[in-house]
Amino acid sequence: FKSQASAQRFLTTHAAIYNTFYTQRHLISRPTLRRFRGEAAAAWVSATA
Repeated sequence: FKSQASAQRFLTTHAAIYNTFYTQRHLISRPTLRRFRGEAAAAWVSATA
């Protein structure tokens, strides 16, 4: 990054997206993960629409 401001803008956006989709897969069952991923995808679609 050429400036601290551009890095901060990127990291803020990245954190919001990462937190929406990231789950600790080793702690939950596969069906629960599928449900969480579906809910995250629906949230993403509504946020970007």
